[in-house]
Amino acid sequence: MSETNLKKQHIEGRLLIIGTALLWGLAGVCVKSIPWNSMSIMAARCGVGIIMLGINKKSFKLHFEKYTFLGAVMMSLTGILYMMSIKLTTAATAIVLQYVAPILVFLFTVVVQKIKPKLIETIIVIAVFGGCLLSFADKLDVTHIIGNLLGLLSGITFAGQIIIFSDKKADSAEGTYMSNFMSFIVCFPFMFFDKNMTFDSKTLFWVFVLAVFQFGFANIFYARGCRKIDKIETSLLLTIEPIFNPIPVWLVTGEKPGTLALIGFAVVIIAVTAYGFLPVIEKKRKKAA
Repeated sequence: MSETNLKKQHIEGRLLIIGTALLWGLAGVCVKSIPWNSMSIMAARCGVGIIMLGINKKSFKLHFEKYTFLGAVMMSLTGILYMMSIKLTTAATAIVLQYVAPILVFLFTVVVQKIKPKLIETIIVIAVFGGCLLSFADKLDVTHIIGNLLGLLSGITFAGQIIIFSDKKADSAEGTYMSNFMSFIVCFPFMFFDKNMTFDSKTLFWVFVLAVFQFGFANIFYARGCRKIDKIETSLLLTIEPIFNPIPVWLVTGEKPGTLALIGFAVVIIAVTAYGFLPVIEKKRKKAA
């Protein structure tokens, strides 16, 4: 491939991942704007997701290989818990608490895989943990505490998803499709008991945005973008999501995170971005040496 084509591919990959981050960042405003319960919202999102992902990827094996199946379970739980968390706490807090995942992945590599951590990595992980604590402590009424706990649980399952899908035996594309089926089967029955179920134009608009853009196109963009740029750049560009997430929520619903949540939010984003830059810095040092 020529240098011009490589540059073109790189730019296209960056745009696709930036698009992914912005579309994923619409989760907060969509969920806050739909009066349905979180399970009904998840069912609608996954129902459309099954169709869109199926059209994009014409054939799936859907055989129940252990690692792929476990990864799909973790992905399904992550989505459901995150939806429930957004309904009960602020969108900013929900997304920040999900960033407990890098801490758990870090601990997994240290404790289970016996990889000795670098000092800077340890400091960054402690900073992320501190940021999560600040966000958790922002509002401590019963509803927000439950929402915060669900946000933390989504971070735990997200870490499990990352660890399992990083195994060569797991097929992340197949797992993503499988997780949609799982979530839809679990969540669909709740639609029949949802007292807030309504089909006015405003609700249908946000359901459409959530299912088609925030989930469907976002995952298609992500799958294509990952093939064009490396994992480090992908992870860095995806930090746009938590930064962008609270903005449309504030503009549409007027929801503002508290002072502690904002401080925690800033700490986590800076720490995660710094963590993403570590391999780049190390690579440059090796070249210089």
